Amino acid sequence: MKSSKSKVAIVGSGLVGSSTAFSLITQGVCDEVLMIDINEEKAAGEVRDLRNSIQYLDRNVHVKTATYADCHDVDILVITAGAPPKPGQSRLDTLDMTANIAKSIVEPVMASGFDGIFIVVSNPVDIMAYLVYKLSGLPKNQVIGSGSSVDTARLTNFIADLVDVDPRSVYAYAMGEHGDSLMVPWSTVTIAGKKFLDVIHDNPEIVGDVDLAELVTKTTREGWEIYNRKGTTYYGIASACVGIIKAILFDENKIIPVSTLLEGEYGEKDMFAGVPVILNRQGASDILEIHMTEDEQTKWQASTDMIKEFTNKIRHYYQE
Repeated sequence: MKSSKSKVAIVGSGLVGSSTAFSLITQGVCDEVLMIDINEEKAAGEVRDLRNSIQYLDRNVHVKTATYADCHDVDILVITAGAPPKPGQSRLDTLDMTANIAKSIVEPVMASGFDGIFIVVSNPVDIMAYLVYKLSGLPKNQVIGSGSSVDTARLTNFIADLVDVDPRSVYAYAMGEHGDSLMVPWSTVTIAGKKFLDVIHDNPEIVGDVDLAELVTKTTREGWEIYNRKGTTYYGIASACVGIIKAILFDENKIIPVSTLLEGEYGEKDMFAGVPVILNRQGASDILEIHMTEDEQTKWQASTDMIKEFTNKIRHYYQE
């Protein structure tokens, strides 16, 4: 940490960026929030609106517009800027446009002397996090993708609805790609310590028939279900992002499934994918490797193969 005050910069003042800023402010997570956007008037408008909320909150978080040159002493920089997919597209369809945007951000940020932690939210997030890692030259613990964190929240909500418990009592990880090939290691999912598979078996009158594959599909499609109703998603991912920020700034050693560089873990190397990660003041401190069944390993492999295929398509952005 470079300064006595905790600073978070958010690049992108759209709905995800502004919702992340609002969540940071309402929870009083940091001392300062910097808003950066190519549309300076949009960023200025968001800052003015956000500042008008301080009077009725518990803490005076300072909010201001900024430029990349102001990032030299920022603790965490969140990248939300990107090209959102259109109806009928997948997150992977925005690859080249978002890669160009990421490059235009990372280079001036690093030129400022930034040595903090990147949190990449822009989709396709696993590939974009890898690109930011390569472009920045920072150690792997200092580049984190939001990855499957929001997918995990969606998954636990679906499970909680089935058994009528608080979703925070459901312990599960969505892993792999933040996208259609996402997988869930069901053998490790528990409800307050009891395996979910045993809950299903022991309580057929409550749970009924459970199609695990359908639950995964619902989880991967939930973003689109929201998109089709309101045009985009932002509250869920903003809350997940702030959860990651809190774990880092408060040195929590909290385990959250985020996208991080794999160097042999889960049998993969030189790629970012969503896995359970211990987050603390160092960033992505360590990876929790969980044991999977043979079928789960096959699904994991299919998901990482998808990520690798598209990761190979952006190598020219940092090898020029």
